[in-house]
Amino acid sequence: MAAPAALQRSVVAPAGRHTASLIFLHGSGDTGQGARTWIKQILNQDMAFQHIKVIYPTAPARPYTPMKGALSTVWFDRYKISNDCPEHIETIDSMCRGLTDLINDEIKNGISKNRILVGGFSMGGGMAMHLAYRFHRDVAGVFALSSFLNRESAVYQCFFSIQALTRNDGVLPELFQCHGTADELVRCSWGEETNKMLKSLGVSTSFHTFPELNHELNQTEIEKLKTWIVKKLPIEDK
Repeated sequence: MAAPAALQRSVVAPAGRHTASLIFLHGSGDTGQGARTWIKQILNQDMAFQHIKVIYPTAPARPYTPMKGALSTVWFDRYKISNDCPEHIETIDSMCRGLTDLINDEIKNGISKNRILVGGFSMGGGMAMHLAYRFHRDVAGVFALSSFLNRESAVYQCFFSIQALTRNDGVLPELFQCHGTADELVRCSWGEETNKMLKSLGVSTSFHTFPELNHELNQTEIEKLKTWIVKKLPIEDK
């Protein structure tokens, strides 16, 4: 299957010299502009940085099984919203190719791979974990907000391979996760299970819970994420 056409994207330019990039993947049914607007409403301003370009791509519309095959802007298809079913690996891998093109665009702009962060909300966070841990283990880090991986995920399987055991001296992208304890769509326990599994496979992880938060974002969570982003992508002296 050919890689998808170039993804539409909404971009928040850095205030100063561009030395790092952040790719934020929206949740199912949303758009890049929608995710940007949502965060802007929560913060009363764009999530913006002095040196980091923030890119919000939009997933192409595809038939989505949980919506009985209706078209939706989703990164991949799912058999159901659950962590105990097989992954729709064909659509996941197709989208990894499209998002690799986006990463390569940043590299062509002079940004080193270790100065690129990938992450997202809900399905976007799951997509980011596939993208980074299966194909781009030299990115700066991964964040997953209200997200999970299926129990038999291809992400875990790739760690079990012989090649994965030579992990460049254990250097893997750090994982930053957040989850609302009142999430009724993506259970907090699914996110915790994902975090523990990746930690057991050698990933440096953190997991932050937010009491009474449902399947959504809040200001405290985004501010915590911003702090982590600047820690992973500090301003360069030169």
